[in-house]
Amino acid sequence: MLTRKYTPKRTVCKVTFSIPSDWAESSVNLVGDFNEWDTSADELELKNGQWEITKRLKPENDYRFKYLVDGTEWKNDDAADSYASNDFGTEDSVVEIGK
Repeated sequence: MLTRKYTPKRTVCKVTFSIPSDWAESSVNLVGDFNEWDTSADELELKNGQWEITKRLKPENDYRFKYLVDGTEWKNDDAADSYASNDFGTEDSVVEIGK
């Protein structure tokens, strides 16, 4: 699931990425355009029965991303705004940040 909260001047959008706790046994990393697809940069925390992380993203951009689950399995977000084909023959999730 994706939730968005803009700063008062709308210069930053705080996006919370979350997935159900049963998707992973031990770890989930958020990997995408915003961290140069670094598989260790953004580890989600287990909170309130789900894995989640909040990222500060620039408005007026679209960002591709995926979840790396337990270090081995790539998953898309069921609540992504859209999906885009990638060079690996699969799709990436896309989050669209408006004005």
